[in-house]
Amino acid sequence: MPKKKKLDTPQIVENDQVVSLYFDARGVQSTMLRHDPDALALGYTRTMMGFLLFRPSPRRISLIGLGGGSLAKYCYRHLPNTTIAAVEINPEVIALRDQFHLPRDDARFSVICADGADYVARRDQRPDVMLIDGFDADGVPANLASRAFYEACRRRLSDDGMLVANLVTDEPDFHRYLRSLARVFGRSIAVAPSEGSDYNVTVFAWKGGEQLPPFGDLLERARLLQYVHPINLYAAATRIERGRQFDWDFYREAERC
Repeated sequence: MPKKKKLDTPQIVENDQVVSLYFDARGVQSTMLRHDPDALALGYTRTMMGFLLFRPSPRRISLIGLGGGSLAKYCYRHLPNTTIAAVEINPEVIALRDQFHLPRDDARFSVICADGADYVARRDQRPDVMLIDGFDADGVPANLASRAFYEACRRRLSDDGMLVANLVTDEPDFHRYLRSLARVFGRSIAVAPSEGSDYNVTVFAWKGGEQLPPFGDLLERARLLQYVHPINLYAAATRIERGRQFDWDFYREAERC
């Protein structure tokens, strides 16, 4: 049987309420609400923004994978003192930026057409937060989830920087991705089941060596942030707490074998 051709051309599906981006019929890549283009319509993006519980005022954010730009738009609007670089390998995706109401490039926002892994390896950026949300028609590209990639991310992050990765549990290499993250970041790592999805999980990993703060601390941070962020960070904190019992030691040990 011939191998199924990968569909790299982005497809737009829209109605009166939403505009969505697909690569194939298996899953939506991004969705924008027409009445509120800067809102985070998909639950997994709201879980990824849980990084605010750890790094509420990042100076610089790098996004690997643009899609419809939901995370980029939210950060641009609600983190006015943050410089944002969004890296996207597919020029056809970038060409849709006006349909998804992305801001123009300016002094604190830029969209860069490049391979995300090459960008991280070669650029001398020092982001405080790195959001990894790169997908193609086949899922997460292998070069955006390898141990070498995560090591490059860790080197490029600022001294107390944080990596946030969107992963999908039904991918064949999912457990290998977790092993790589566990070995690179040690005990400074947490996982949360993503809102609105049975298959997406969000991994938070950070430099600095500290372990996951107590649940009460996360709830207090969510309480303070509710006055400046229109997303439910209490929900993100609860999801992170649900992942506290995840057996990272299994993955750290498995990597040594």
